Amino acid sequence: MRHGILFLFLLLSPGLARAFQPTQVDKKVDSLLSLMTLEEKVGQMNQYNGFWEVTGPAPKDGDAAKKYNHLRKGLVGSMLNVTGTENVRAVQKIAVEETRLGIPLLIGYDVIHGFKTLSPVPLAEAASWDLEAIRKSAEVAALEASAAGINWTFAPMVDISRDARWGRVMEGAGEDPYLGSQIAFARVKGFQGSDLTLPHTILATAKHFAGYGFSESGRDYNTVDVGTTTLYNDILPPFQAALEADVKTFMNSFNILNGIPATGNSFLQREILKGKWDFDGLMVSDWGSIGEMVAHGFAADGKHAAQLALNAGSDMDMESALYVEHLVALVKEGKVKESDVNDAVRRILKLKFVLGLFEDPYRYCDPTREAEITGSKAIREAVLDMAQKSIVLLKNENSLLPLPKSGKKIALIGKLATDKDSPLGSWRAMVAPNSAVSVLEGLQALGTHSIKVAQGPVIFEGSANFATEVKVNVTDKSGMEEAILAAKGAEVVVMVLGEHGFQSGEARSRTDLGLPGLQQELLEKVYAVNPNIVLVLMNGRPLTLEWADKHIPAIVEAWQLGSESGTAIARVLYGDYNPSGRLPMTFPRNVGQLPLYYNYKPTGRPNDPGQNLVFWSHYMDSPNSPLYPFGYGLSYTTFTYSNLQISQPTLQKGGSIEVQVVLKNTGKRTGKETVQLYIQDPVASISRPVRELKSFQQVELKSGESKTVTITLTEKDLGFFSPEGAWVVEPGLFKVFVGGDSGASMKVEFQYE
Repeated sequence: MRHGILFLFLLLSPGLARAFQPTQVDKKVDSLLSLMTLEEKVGQMNQYNGFWEVTGPAPKDGDAAKKYNHLRKGLVGSMLNVTGTENVRAVQKIAVEETRLGIPLLIGYDVIHGFKTLSPVPLAEAASWDLEAIRKSAEVAALEASAAGINWTFAPMVDISRDARWGRVMEGAGEDPYLGSQIAFARVKGFQGSDLTLPHTILATAKHFAGYGFSESGRDYNTVDVGTTTLYNDILPPFQAALEADVKTFMNSFNILNGIPATGNSFLQREILKGKWDFDGLMVSDWGSIGEMVAHGFAADGKHAAQLALNAGSDMDMESALYVEHLVALVKEGKVKESDVNDAVRRILKLKFVLGLFEDPYRYCDPTREAEITGSKAIREAVLDMAQKSIVLLKNENSLLPLPKSGKKIALIGKLATDKDSPLGSWRAMVAPNSAVSVLEGLQALGTHSIKVAQGPVIFEGSANFATEVKVNVTDKSGMEEAILAAKGAEVVVMVLGEHGFQSGEARSRTDLGLPGLQQELLEKVYAVNPNIVLVLMNGRPLTLEWADKHIPAIVEAWQLGSESGTAIARVLYGDYNPSGRLPMTFPRNVGQLPLYYNYKPTGRPNDPGQNLVFWSHYMDSPNSPLYPFGYGLSYTTFTYSNLQISQPTLQKGGSIEVQVVLKNTGKRTGKETVQLYIQDPVASISRPVRELKSFQQVELKSGESKTVTITLTEKDLGFFSPEGAWVVEPGLFKVFVGGDSGASMKVEFQYE
């Protein structure tokens, strides 16, 4: 329809969109809104998954044909999972040239840790504690995705979670609100950049709003039941940080909160997000979550669910098609206000103006740019840098690591040692299967050892993908003896064990966090013949490693590191890169300790009273302490902390106070230490955590070098939210702990007045 293009020509002069101020954009949005029918408005609130081969013939019947007709009538505002410049241009052309008003589409995709070239899974990136590297990782992901036609990602996931059974911990930044907030800010800035009209930036989405990471028993999509103190102080801060970074979209979550599904929760969406926080961007549902309110027992049917969702503040319906089917009737029946529809559509249209889509609907559809950028050398270098910074050294007895690059007989054992697929992790976007650098390839490329490869028993049976369960072998021990024999003849054994790439992620909850299948048995049998073992772990979540910690001399947490996995691991094993990662989640001794986290609240009976009594908070069969604490990680060098001082004994309201500590590299290598500062508020109007991370600095020192590290605290670092959501800073004593992990023992105190 040519009049659609003509309308856009009259609406916008060439080049004008780039110069718009927000008020001018609002005027243009209102002008367009005034020309829209109610049906067209509702259409903008409708998002469909790619439902046909877009460069082929149009679907002629069934659900696909109905959706195609909706697209041609202007009843689709966004599409997801349509990728590649040719495909995106095809659907955009229908929206722009065949609909009455020619309104372009938002094109969304789950760009979680890369597009066709993958960085480490997000939890692994969080282990770097390197905010600039994390920002850069999101930036290169946006660069590659935008080159393939994408202008909107459903990331970052900023859910705080304390339970490693929940598979989606791999998609977030771990258990701590402060670290999670810093990473949320960095990721949003990486995706969106400073100018969204530039074609290498994409809209970011803060998800899942809110509480999803607190699913009971770590089971995905399960009930969430938390108090408002937890909501305001632990769950919401990373979302606020994303908002401060100017995130343009939020996504609601699958769970209930206070008995109400988040998708239909006015308290979350209208009162907090669009009310107190004054968010002027777009709230999109999660996949089908509007319709799922029926299964929650909150909505009677699809029409009722659409009514509840829109009234609660959900602006766009992802894939359930309930808005496009029912909102027009609901408005006419007076059950939904057209003013609320208008508000939602304004938010959607505004983003399309901000992206410059009205100026050029095909700005993301340049095949030359796609070919030049995809998998480029610069992108590979960036994901390698991120990967090596994400590795955490958990144990290194007798300096077994780093390994020399030659002269050793090495046995490389474990199916994951040659696996080129599992290192890609979950949420792997458009990456080619089996495209990661394997550990074997990395070791061979960087060293000249005689490497004997023995894969051992099959770990995973058959193939798995995003939509299928991973089947674990627990019976077939073929290959066990071959691995044991290889270990006997080796000087050093490198064992690569862990999870399948699809054993963590959405719907991948586990009750057993040990090494899957026969891997633990393999580890113990190899140890029996050669204890000189370097254990390299590939996993998307904390595992229970108590036996390994007790027996294995060197343990490397390598996570699932993406496309350059094997190269990064080899660089660390050989010492080309000195590991600097720190754990973003506590590692439990066993599953029975979960949920387990460092910033717990004190109990009335925290300790043994010293009389050998049982009546205190503990387990009969396990210590309370974790195997590896939050913030923990080793290096190939050593650091000492000394001379912890505070600039003054009292912090006045509106002032600041400086905490100083001397950090020294006492080892033989240059290394990077993450200096962590925690505070404790011993007496408050509500019980406060035993300690909370409030600042950290990464400091690189040469052998023998010292540096005085200075961290400034203000009253902003001392406050908390009341159960009613009010920000409170109370006078009194504060304790400050500084060190290399959450168990830091060096302490100073000050008074806040």
